[in-house]
Parts: sequence; C-alpha cells; structure tokens
Amino acid sequence: MPFVPFELEAWQSAYEQDVEFNLADSGVHPVRVGELVSEPAAVRDLLDTALNYPHVNGTPLLRSLIAGLYERAHLGNVLVTVGASEATAITMQTVVSAGDRVVVLEPGYRQAWGIAQNLGCEVRSFALLRERLWRPDLEALDAAVSHGARLVALTNPNNPTGAILAEAEMELIVAAAARAGAWLLADEVYRGTERLSDAETPSFWGRYERTIVVGSLSKAYGLPGLRTGWLVGPAPMVERIWRRHEYATISTGMLSNTLAEMALAEPARGRLIERTRSYIRAGYELVERWVAANPDLVSIIPPQATALAFVRYGVELPSVDVADVIRTRASVLVAPGSCFGLEGHLRIALGLEPAFVTAALDRIARVLRELRGG
Repeated sequence: MPFVPFELEAWQSAYEQDVEFNLADSGVHPVRVGELVSEPAAVRDLLDTALNYPHVNGTPLLRSLIAGLYERAHLGNVLVTVGASEATAITMQTVVSAGDRVVVLEPGYRQAWGIAQNLGCEVRSFALLRERLWRPDLEALDAAVSHGARLVALTNPNNPTGAILAEAEMELIVAAAARAGAWLLADEVYRGTERLSDAETPSFWGRYERTIVVGSLSKAYGLPGLRTGWLVGPAPMVERIWRRHEYATISTGMLSNTLAEMALAEPARGRLIERTRSYIRAGYELVERWVAANPDLVSIIPPQATALAFVRYGVELPSVDVADVIRTRASVLVAPGSCFGLEGHLRIALGLEPAFVTAALDRIARVLRELRGG
C-alpha cells in the first residue's frame, strides 16, 4: 500500500515558519522557562542537572506524578514518551497489525487514523454530528465494531471541535469496545483545557481493563517545547509498548524529565492549568465576537474545551483551497477541515495573545469576504 502522510502535520511543517500569524497550532501561548523555574532553589537544581540519560521509561518521580493524575494508577502503568505523538504511535504499533479493524472518532486528530492505514488495517469511523452539536453517533460505533474490532481510538476533549463526551456517552463507548473485545485508545491531551468549568474532564482510565490513555504537557500545560508525553495502561501492555519505545527514541531528555517534574508538582500544576484556561476563555470571547460580526462568512458550535475554534465557512471551496488563499493573501496559517475528516471547516487556534488573535481574525474575514464576492 502507498504510504499515507500525516496531512495536518505536513501542512504545518511546510508553512508555519513563513507566515506572520500561525493559528494552525493547537495549544496556548507557550510558557517561558523563567515562568516555570523562578525560585532560586529550583534554578540551582536545574543548573546542577547532569545531562545523562534519564530512566528510559521516565524518572520515578515523574511517573509517580503522572500516575497521581489517574485513579488507582501506579508506576508500572506509566511510560513517559517523546510527546503524545510517540505514545500513540508505539501503542498502535504494539496493539494492531495488518488486517485488524480500527475504529476512529471523526472529525479528529488523524494520527491514529493514518498509522492504522499504514499498518494495513481496515479503518472505520463513527462521527461527532454537527447537527447534534458534536454529539457522537453511537449507532455508527455499534455498527463499526459489530463484526469485530481490535482498537477504538478517540480524542477527548475532542480536537478539533472542542466537544467533551458526556459520562453516559463514555460508558456506551466503553461498552461497545468491550463487546468487541477491542482495546480503547483515548487521547486525553486536552484534559485541563475546559472553557466552561473548572472541573477536569473525566478520564477513560479505570473504566475497562483494555484501556490505554495518552497525555502530554503540550496542550493543557503550555509546554509543547518539552516534547514530554506519556501513556497509562495495564502494566503488561505497558511493558510491551516500552520495547517499541526503546527502538523509536530510547528515552526522553533529562532536562525534559526534570522540567516536567517541576510542572506536574503542585502548586505549579494548578497555576499552569489556570493560565491555560485563562488564555482559552479570553480567546474564545474574541472568536465569539468575530463570528457575530461576520455571520454571513462563519459560524461555530462553541467548544467546551481546547484552545481551538472549529469554524464552518460560507464559501463553496475545499478547505485546503480556502486555507491556502488565507495563507497567501493574509499571511495567516489555519488548519483545513479536511485534515480532520470534515470539509467546509477551518481549525483556528484561539489561545494566543489577544492582539495577535484579533489581527489574524480580521485578516481571515477579509479574505473570506473576497472569496465570497468571487
């Protein structure tokens, strides 16, 4: 089979360094090292760090802090990886193989979808339905797993829509996976980015024995440059995935482990989550006003979480074409909806500095109005 590239990441890699406004990323304005490491003792500890290999599966302290985020998890359930992207990739490589059926939630971050294609899997999907305000089509999930599935993969809170699954929906998804005897892979990198509540999104961890959840410091914590992620799963499966980790990266970096320990220890963790939510809530207010001012051009179902606006546009053109015109005419990079499995939409980052977001949105509206006028 021909190789299926990761369209979203290829799009960003090609253009994100050459535009004035990059709204194609999916996190908030990044934290500076000085914000994270400000106390004199912490600075001394960091400067005294020996740049050796850390524990290959993550330092015991870091794994303990991660385990503490999940009820009844312990060190053996945790593997620290180079971002959530490695966690997903090596999990997929361990759990599924050619001919297996993989069921994915769409629209969604299409890493699991693409890896499954490249492994020779049969890929089916079930949708978040726009007409139901991004609620999942669970009948489609039942149909997709009814003849056997090896893996069900989803992102919650969802990238790109910002929807959060209700508890009842989560339980029905777990039940569907259990009926098929399938593994459930839940990308939970946006836990902590809630816009409407200070309560953290519930995890899929602990609901079903064949569950693997993925997290990272990139989204909810504003630390994408640390490239620190993790997976939490049953200890025997974590051991198997660890063997793939040794082939792929051997380990994460010592400085990444040290800074991640600082980020996940209280009170730093709470401050970082609060900072992220502040950016998201202020950014969505800007998007909301922009949509209200341009109802003939754009519409949105308000996201419950994430630093993202998944905007439907009123132009009869493919999303890649619309995004490319915005890039070339306005020097603003947004992500085409086709990269998430749904046309007619653009994913726009909103968790950045307000003046930056406002200026970029104004440019986007100008280009959409030009396209609408022919």
